[in-house]
Amino acid sequence: MKIALVMVGLVVLGVVLALLYGRSRWQGGTRQLRTAILAGQMRAEPSHYDSREVMGLPSPVRRYFEAVLTDGQPMILKMEMEQEGSFNMGESVAQWKPFRASQLSVMRVPGFDWDATIAMMPGVPVFVHDAYVGGQGILQAELAGLKSLASVSGSPEAAEGELMRFLAESPWYPTRLLPSQGVKWEAVSDRVAKATLVDAGSRCSLEFYFGEDGFVERVRAAARYRTVGEKLEAAPWEGRFSNYQSRDGMRVPLEGEVSWMLPSGAWPYWRGKVARVSYEFASSL
Repeated sequence: MKIALVMVGLVVLGVVLALLYGRSRWQGGTRQLRTAILAGQMRAEPSHYDSREVMGLPSPVRRYFEAVLTDGQPMILKMEMEQEGSFNMGESVAQWKPFRASQLSVMRVPGFDWDATIAMMPGVPVFVHDAYVGGQGILQAELAGLKSLASVSGSPEAAEGELMRFLAESPWYPTRLLPSQGVKWEAVSDRVAKATLVDAGSRCSLEFYFGEDGFVERVRAAARYRTVGEKLEAAPWEGRFSNYQSRDGMRVPLEGEVSWMLPSGAWPYWRGKVARVSYEFASSL
């Protein structure tokens, strides 16, 4: 009996040590990614928002900036965010699992890392990096930091898809949507405008849908690549924002949902809320 208990104890200890090693290894990779992102930072020009900049923009875009920014708002250089919510791990049947994530986003040049921990089962997480670093798109998922579940990087499709995510999430860092920061706007209708962003050879466009209050209600891409088995397939993609609140003089959304728009209907895969957000702004000097 004592020998059996010792053996069980050694197995448990081995599992615990393996999980600790996997987490430590993953965290080391996160530090490397974020060091590379921060190394590419550039200063913002101009350093502050001037409402005259938006006077010639399509009317829904102009109303948006009037709703979320005030004259003299300093430009955002960096955003750090903590999120919590649920992630759909299923491919044909919904399997919602709770997640927590931290995100670092820098504005010039575009870059971000979404570092998520998804609770697949008690004590055994799935770690995910969804990132855009140095013009490259990265999607990496590992079981407990020990076994690779997905690894996508280096392709034009991955770069375009992650740049598209960066643009889609701009309502969290609204000064990045200004024309002076590299976004080009085209009118579509009284409530819709198309935004285009180019970086490091990648180009993406999204339609932004605005509500009566001027806020961005949703963004939509006619096609974004997603992983299906071992292949990349293009499908319409949509993100929704809600619960706008004041943060550091700006109005930003604190809740959202992201879906693939498949022939069978909408397939939501991310539902979350912002638990904490902080910004680093351009200097007043």
